[in-house]
Amino acid sequence: MTYCVAIKVRDGLVLTSDSRTNAGVDHIASFRKLYVLEIPGDRVIFLQSAGNLATTQSVITMLQHQVKSAERHVLNVPSLFDVAELVGKTIRQVISRDSGQNQGVDFSCNMLVSGQIKGDEPRLFHVYPQGNFIEACDDTPYFQIGESKYGKPIIDRIIDFDTPLDRALQCSLISMDSTLRSNLSVGMPLDVITYHADALESPGIQRIDETNEQFLKLRAAWSEGIRELFDNIPLFIKGE
Repeated sequence: MTYCVAIKVRDGLVLTSDSRTNAGVDHIASFRKLYVLEIPGDRVIFLQSAGNLATTQSVITMLQHQVKSAERHVLNVPSLFDVAELVGKTIRQVISRDSGQNQGVDFSCNMLVSGQIKGDEPRLFHVYPQGNFIEACDDTPYFQIGESKYGKPIIDRIIDFDTPLDRALQCSLISMDSTLRSNLSVGMPLDVITYHADALESPGIQRIDETNEQFLKLRAAWSEGIRELFDNIPLFIKGE
């Protein structure tokens, strides 16, 4: 399992993914779940993946090969909607190709597709294993895939479309830390991108490991703050 969250706010995008892949308690490894495809100055596309690792790696590889060989690919279509459509089509192709080979294996995957194409605003889509997809909007400006339930409450309470980009990053990291604490199938290092609207190029992927001082300070401050808040809440007394 894995956990990825993508947040779209007025100022840009925040993307956070863990890197743990586990096929049982005795087989745990790390694989990147956050990818970038771009033409600087024209478009930047971010892909986050959760699900069957073989499927997600095949989808990413096929999308990269299409750029070199196909007439229509993610780096020449006119909108991010078209990018999401291509990603969905590729997911369907890979699952259809592989699902008949092994009985009982779940070949499904979910992907978050985000980024910006020149002339349009940043956009964010959740692409399902069936190939269909939905787009984030001002009322629902984020998506999660993978082990999402532990990190959802903090995002629900904090994030809206006008949240500043640095606060959205902080919230995504707290959401990830909550998930790390509650589920061993999600693990570090983390991959993070903070994209400013209209930059039209990737700022690079920041990798955060167990020694990152800023993340450790954030983790400690959140734990201490929530404990202090809890200790100061008036007691609920039965019968009153």
